[in-house]
This record gives sequence, structure tokens and C-alpha cells, in this order.
Amino acid sequence: MIKSMTGFGRAVKEIDGYIITVELKSVNHRYFEFYSKCPRQYGFIDDRIKSFVNSKVARGKIECFVGIEALNTESADVVVNNTLASAYVKALNDLAANYDLKQDFGASTVARFPDVLVLRKAEEDEERIWSYVQQTADDAISAFVEMRANEGARMYDDVFSRSQFILDCVSFIEERSPQTVKEYNDKLIERVHELIGDVSLDESRIIQEVAIYADKVAVAEETVRLRSHIEQLRSFLKSDEAVGRKMDFLVQEINREANTIGSKCNDVEIARKVVDMKAEIEKIREQIQNIE
Repeated sequence: MIKSMTGFGRAVKEIDGYIITVELKSVNHRYFEFYSKCPRQYGFIDDRIKSFVNSKVARGKIECFVGIEALNTESADVVVNNTLASAYVKALNDLAANYDLKQDFGASTVARFPDVLVLRKAEEDEERIWSYVQQTADDAISAFVEMRANEGARMYDDVFSRSQFILDCVSFIEERSPQTVKEYNDKLIERVHELIGDVSLDESRIIQEVAIYADKVAVAEETVRLRSHIEQLRSFLKSDEAVGRKMDFLVQEINREANTIGSKCNDVEIARKVVDMKAEIEKIREQIQNIE
């Protein structure tokens, strides 16, 4: 079944002295685009979680947040970045001297500047940390994919019902089209009688004119292709693969056939059905933009 590209999933686990949080959210996008935010000291997770998510999600613009909190802080030290602290102090002194300001800053002021105080933790096993994140990410992705699937089910119902409306229009056009040829034949004969009275008609000429008209307004090829495209569209709706881009192309073909019928028809009722079809096709196109 199709899936939406809009989704959200979150999971939190406490594992072996760590609290791991993984949060995913996404919107529609032509390709797979991934942004992650991990604690700086765990930057090695970025590429791994991207590959892990991509193995389960094919399309969408995805934002991922990973939180890692160590409950055991005994092995952590806070150290001063002396090089950076000296630079800040020098800059503050220069500022006070140049603008005749009071030098009223202290250690707490300097400590508030970015990266002056650095948390230095004992080396951690990257594989062990990644295994904790992967377990948590697996739960988050399950919730994320489930939300996408639920939204996809609603989109399935909407697109399927609109495709049925298009098929109903096609049936009407197929039934109406031959009638327009007969009506043209009757009107042509009537018009000729008005012009020449009761003089015998050249039936071969009438037949030739009607045949030319019938060929001009014939839409059998277009309606057959429309039915084929709708059938393929419905098969895509049932697919578990990422078919959004294929469906987008197919809807373009459906729209092209509807346009061709509209350009050929010389009948008000058929023209109205074409307008109705195109309105539904546009709504389907809008839905498909958010299908994975």
C-alpha cells in the first residue's frame, strides 16, 4: 500500500546508563534528503543513522534529532580552553580601553562565552553507543512509517474514488461519441435539404463528409489508453514500493489523453465531461506530490 511522505516518530529508551532519544519528522520532497542533529561528541552517528533511515524510507525531506544523555557522569571533566579564554579576555580589555569602559567582567562572564568551558568525557565505545541509538531509532522509525502508512491509506481512498469518477466520465464519452456522429449526419442532411429543397441528395458525398467528421472526432484510442492508465494507476496504489514519481508521470499521461479528447470533441456534453475529468486529474496530481 502507498505511503505518505509526511510523518513523525519518536522513541526514548534507557539503556545501560544512557537515555537515548530519537525523533524523526518529514515532509514531501522529490528525492531522499536527510538532516540530522546529534550531540557534537557523537558525530560518528550522523552517517550511520542516515543509512539506517534510508534503508527503510525511500523519499522525503527528513529531519532527525538524536539525544544521548549519560546518567553516569563520574568520568566527565570540565576543562578550560585557555587559548580561547585568553583571546576573549584580551578582546574585552581592548574593548574597555578603546571606549573608556569599566573593566567589570570576571571569570563567570568569560565562562559564558561559547566553548570556553569544554566537557571532556572518557572515551566511549562507538559501536556500543551506536547499538543503543539503533535500537531506539528502530522504534522511532516504526512509529514514523506507521504514521506514513495511515496517511497513505487515506490518500489511497481519495485517489481511487477520483479515478473511478474519471472512468465514469470515460464511459459517458464512449457512449456519447457515436451519437455525435449520428447527430452530425442528421444535421447535415437537414441543412442540405434547407439549401436545395427536395432535390435528390448525393448520398456518397454525404457519407464521405460524415466519415471525415467521424474520423476527426473519434476518441476511441484515447479512451482505451485512459482506461489502461487508470488501471496502472490503481496497481501503483497497491504497491509497497516507492511509486510516487511513477504515478506523477502516469498522471501527466492521463491529463494528456484528456486534453486530446477535449481538442477533438465538438460536443458540449463531452466538453463538460472533459472539464470534470481535468479537475479530478489535478486533484489526483496534488495528492500524488505527497506519495513516497
